[in-house]
Amino acid sequence: MIRSLTADKLKVQIYATRQEMGAAAAVAIAAAIGEQIHEKGEVNMIFAAAPSQQEMLEALREEPVDWSRVRAFHMDEYIGLPEEAPQRFARFLHVALFSLCPFRSVHYIRGDAPDPEAECLRYSELLEAYPPDIVCLGIGENGHLAFNDPPVADFNDPVLVKKVELDPACRQQQVNDGCFEKLDDVPTHALTLTIPALMKGRKLFCVVPGKTKINAVHDTLYQPASTYYPSTILRTHDQAILFLDQVSATLIK
Repeated sequence: MIRSLTADKLKVQIYATRQEMGAAAAVAIAAAIGEQIHEKGEVNMIFAAAPSQQEMLEALREEPVDWSRVRAFHMDEYIGLPEEAPQRFARFLHVALFSLCPFRSVHYIRGDAPDPEAECLRYSELLEAYPPDIVCLGIGENGHLAFNDPPVADFNDPVLVKKVELDPACRQQQVNDGCFEKLDDVPTHALTLTIPALMKGRKLFCVVPGKTKINAVHDTLYQPASTYYPSTILRTHDQAILFLDQVSATLIK
């Protein structure tokens, strides 16, 4: 680790490379899983799906985790993509982690469900039955958490899962990440866990590498806490850690 600091309650750790960042985050997450298993015998986890999480997920697969005690969820999904579409977040996590480790159970958001509102209710009921212990998340280029873009983010959202229209900046990020060839290919709507749903996690581990996240990291740490900068809510959580590489931390004072 090159440097550590705090922003309000948020702990920040900066590493030289994406690989070192991902490995450090994986060690911390694995330790938290072990603590939760020791305390209550099982763990409920929510995972983000994005290229920014790749190094952490690869390292986490190598940690000595008792996955048979882990119940997994993910935090968002496009509406309207066919089940076999490689851009689906469920597919990303299935390939990167869920199919490679013997989880107790994996609960996927069904972005192709015929009734999105009913799907929101179904997934909300699961989250109420199995409240999250650990949330592994990232931050979008526009500061979003999951698909809570600035126009739809609500720090006091009354629901746990909702249908949202994606902000143009959010959709452009999907092109920047190489997930879609052009903006018109990116779906316009999605299902997302809300900010209160994510903040219910007992421990949050946020992994944010790369040059495209430089401004988002700066805003997370220095802008006033508001839904114009959704990720600023992380500064209010009692047990949240932000993992950065040297590049994404460029604008940190």
